[in-house]
Amino acid sequence: MPRTSPSSTPASPADSSALEKPPPGGLCAIHQPNFFPRLSTLAKIFAADYWIVLDDVQFARRDYQHRARLGSRSDLAQRQWLSLPTHLPRGRSALVREAVLADPERSRRRVMLLLAQQYGDCTDWPLFRHELESVLLQFRRAGRTADVAEESTRILLRLLGWKGRILHSSRLPARTERSHRLADLAAATGARGYLCGTGGMRYLELAPFAAQDVSVIPFRTPEAGIWQGGREVSAVCPLMAYGIRTVSGELHAVASRPGPSTRSV
Repeated sequence: MPRTSPSSTPASPADSSALEKPPPGGLCAIHQPNFFPRLSTLAKIFAADYWIVLDDVQFARRDYQHRARLGSRSDLAQRQWLSLPTHLPRGRSALVREAVLADPERSRRRVMLLLAQQYGDCTDWPLFRHELESVLLQFRRAGRTADVAEESTRILLRLLGWKGRILHSSRLPARTERSHRLADLAAATGARGYLCGTGGMRYLELAPFAAQDVSVIPFRTPEAGIWQGGREVSAVCPLMAYGIRTVSGELHAVASRPGPSTRSV
């Protein structure tokens, strides 16, 4: 799968807009902001030329928007939730971008404590800890759960050397029905292909994409090695356990390989 990423670094949330779209013809991933996302989610974003942050859909408490499952380096069966207490101003109908941190300072301290306990003795912890500072600052600056979650994904992408762009669905024109929304968002950026995970392929309608001349590309990740537990635990675990360089190499390989995982439908 050829990469067409521009060489610029990801834009900040304030800079991402419908007026600053990447060059057309690339691959697009659309996903809600996840707090320290799982490796499978991170790999899909990494394989794309741009990530559209899906911030104008309903917040889901049972999803990964405000929590991450930390895995133990020595025993993958040992897992611990790291959650951000979140307040929904409009109750269950609140959108992702409307959710706010219920106790920002306490959450900030807990994030730092648990990550240090789990991975503080890892070789690449100093590099990760340096990037983590920008996430910790979001607790004091933003107050929105989505901003913290998005920044947690940004730092992982930076560590892995991703050169893509980040846009936000709330700033792009799209219809409301699920498949039509995704097709409209992909088309608004000029994408030639939309990367769709295994979960999305179960419900996605292909016709709206075909109407916009956007290919739907099933995206799957391996299951062995660093990918074990990749659909369940945060990507922070393999990054710290195997090293940033190793994980980066694996993600580059998955992003560039031909075959079923990158075949248009």
